Amino acid sequence: MATINEIIKLFAAIMVFGGSLIALISAIGVVRFRDVFLRIHAATKASTAAVLLTLVGVFIYFIFSQGYVGVRTLLALVFINITSPVGGHLVSRAAYRTGAYMYQKDANTGDADLNQDDIDEEQKRQIRIEKRAKRRKKIYSRLDKE
Repeated sequence: MATINEIIKLFAAIMVFGGSLIALISAIGVVRFRDVFLRIHAATKASTAAVLLTLVGVFIYFIFSQGYVGVRTLLALVFINITSPVGGHLVSRAAYRTGAYMYQKDANTGDADLNQDDIDEEQKRQIRIEKRAKRRKKIYSRLDKE
């Protein structure tokens, strides 16, 4: 019977380690990706999975080592897995609506050379203004039809 408890504790430790590894990969993605949308994706998706694995591992460990059902752990698991994707969606939506830079690859070469650092700030501002004007025009035309 003691060996089954040890195997379950080892499984819980592996889950916690896996969650930590996914969190590390998420942090590397946040540092390495170029635009806000890719960074939000790395932070939200991977951190949600990391928290899920870590908290499930902690929950399993406490059940089998102390016979304790962690209600707080379950609540944290539920609330984090509900709020993290919603928060990521809202941040990305706000970034999109403000005209944040979206990284794109060049269609001809396949290289990622459409880096807008070469475009001066005035051109960037003009591009954002034109995008907003098109978006407003589209929204107002829909409202006029209704």
